[in-house]
Amino acid sequence: MKDVHLISLSVNGNEHELVVESRRTLADMLRHDLGYTGTHLGCEHGICGACTILLDDQPVRACLVFGVQADGCEVRTVEGLADGDQLSDLQQAFSDRHGLQCGFCTPGFLMLAEAYLSEADSSADPESVREAMASNLCRCTGYQGIVEAVCDVARSRHPAGST
Repeated sequence: MKDVHLISLSVNGNEHELVVESRRTLADMLRHDLGYTGTHLGCEHGICGACTILLDDQPVRACLVFGVQADGCEVRTVEGLADGDQLSDLQQAFSDRHGLQCGFCTPGFLMLAEAYLSEADSSADPESVREAMASNLCRCTGYQGIVEAVCDVARSRHPAGST
């Protein structure tokens, strides 16, 4: 008999209740059980960051968290950024600044950047953005477009002189 648990969680504002095996990762649960396929699996060891999501507003590697650990939590995935067909300001900035190429790592970078931006202000400089984004890996972009996009959004969300 499998070791299973009934859990409930909110993903992008949608409430879900499901039965999960104890050993199933949050990434697999999101992708295969709930259909949130924007969470990508790269290394499955927590190194690349492609599976980064927000768990109770904190960036985490979904491949390193068991689904049962998300019981009662709020999860935010890349699908929760856009408003229908309207890209979020961060998604649009990534597009405008060419912060994506193949796109595989992009969901993880977007979620990591979203967490960073929730604490950043208009003084977010390229060095601090680089440091914040350093935990995720990309083989295509060279990171410059990602850094520029995050700096742009920090300035637009927190104009200098605003409170």
